[in-house]
Amino acid sequence: MKLNKAGLQNRVKWEEKGYQLPRYDVDKMVAATRENPFWIHFGAGNLFRAFHARVVDDMLNAGVLDRGIIAVEGFDYEIVEKRYLPHDNLGIVVTLKADGTIEKKVVASVAEAVALDSESEERFGRLKEIFSKDSLQMATFTITEKGYSLVDGKGEVLKAVEEDFVAGPERPASYLGKVSALMYARYQAGAKPIAMVSTDNCSHNGDKLYAAISAFAKAWVENGKAEAGFADYIDSDKVSFTWSMIDKITPRPDTSVEAMLEADGVEDLAPVVTSKNTYVALFVNAEETEYLVIEDDFPNGRPELEKGGLMFTDRETVDKVERMKVCTCLNPLHTCLAIFGCVLGYEKISEEMKDEQLKKLVETVGYVEGLPVVVNPGILDPKEFIDTVLQVRVPNPFMPDTPQRIATDTSQKLAIRFGETIKAYAASEELKVSDLKRIPLVFAGWLRYLMAIDDSGKKFELSPDPLLDTVCPVVADIHLGEAADVEELLRPVLANKAIFGVDLYEVGMAELVCKYFREMTAGVGAVRETLKKYV
Repeated sequence: MKLNKAGLQNRVKWEEKGYQLPRYDVDKMVAATRENPFWIHFGAGNLFRAFHARVVDDMLNAGVLDRGIIAVEGFDYEIVEKRYLPHDNLGIVVTLKADGTIEKKVVASVAEAVALDSESEERFGRLKEIFSKDSLQMATFTITEKGYSLVDGKGEVLKAVEEDFVAGPERPASYLGKVSALMYARYQAGAKPIAMVSTDNCSHNGDKLYAAISAFAKAWVENGKAEAGFADYIDSDKVSFTWSMIDKITPRPDTSVEAMLEADGVEDLAPVVTSKNTYVALFVNAEETEYLVIEDDFPNGRPELEKGGLMFTDRETVDKVERMKVCTCLNPLHTCLAIFGCVLGYEKISEEMKDEQLKKLVETVGYVEGLPVVVNPGILDPKEFIDTVLQVRVPNPFMPDTPQRIATDTSQKLAIRFGETIKAYAASEELKVSDLKRIPLVFAGWLRYLMAIDDSGKKFELSPDPLLDTVCPVVADIHLGEAADVEELLRPVLANKAIFGVDLYEVGMAELVCKYFREMTAGVGAVRETLKKYV
């Protein structure tokens, strides 16, 4: 059973093994999409394959759509070269349901996969051609929160961005410089309307995308590298930068799922690790629960994507949903489990929910400390949402998600996942910041995590994070069981509003964080003892 168009000709064999196959004419869909593309997506990774591409595939099967989606990869071109092209852009999505049932689906909705390669006249030319089409209605993104930043961890403009500002849109090197160049091609083709839709898991994601592209447009106009009207076009009602909230747990492809597919007879399943250390597999595994709430602002129109389960509403409602999820009802709980899971030696998130202290910690952070400041968005109920998270989604034993994956880029997440709650308490007439006891415990846990020594005293590898070089030296001279001037050493981090969203000294939380941290570094086993004491 080879995963390509020729291999799918033997439909009976695939279907006997329980695979759902495309019920539409794939070649016809590809031709129609190439001629009149309507949706292009940047970031051809696991979340895109399990969610965006699968939604389009479902709608193609239902006859709601007759065109597919175009995938663009800008970080690691080998994903296109080694994952998409050799398999005719097909993929397998394995949905691992909490009741133990498994759904296996061959997704064929990716009509075209292109590397965002400005050095290639063919590739970049094709992308400019797509962006010049009247039919293009939307460009979506899953490039991670840090992908939108034009500065490094020290706040300095990235070298590639700085060079692109000067050189102009002909052959930019930075990711968003390339995207901006494609927008310039659309402007030159007649200033055609389009919706730019970030579907990354970060607050006010559309604003982050706008800020980056607007910066390029203004720089190019000022430097005489683009027509004066380009910056005005980006700011006009012809281009929207919508807000969205996305939620679907899509861990790294798991070996147990790989073994299951191999037993079915699927060939060439051995994963590829690219030169950029990207893990590329033929399949993705994901949970069944998913949400994508998007501000309904599409200057060039849009298909009826609500028929695929997407929710469209106004910006204010998206903001409420996003704050509910990112600041309270899911993401902070994930970060709690990630931090303590790494320190306590867990390798699966679901296993942590069997841990009495960790289960109570996330319940308290969610229900007791977070929920009081959540504004009900109306289209999703916060209490029901968090119930589903803690009772169904996170404990799902069939989901091979890891604390190590979720701990990635934690320094970039704390300000939103916890800082917003602290700000809400500070602004409230009924609530007091001093009432927050578990959030500072999580902060102390993160600082303890940065020591890269687990609770048994063994070293472990920290997950990737752009601020590791900045924050790790702060705890470098702190050792388990040894006295240290904790408050003096931690002060540069605790006062950093960019990390926590607030200055922990100004809000009166620093002292408590230091107290917890001292106890967590008292010796081997001190993290567990601290959790027992306070949770």
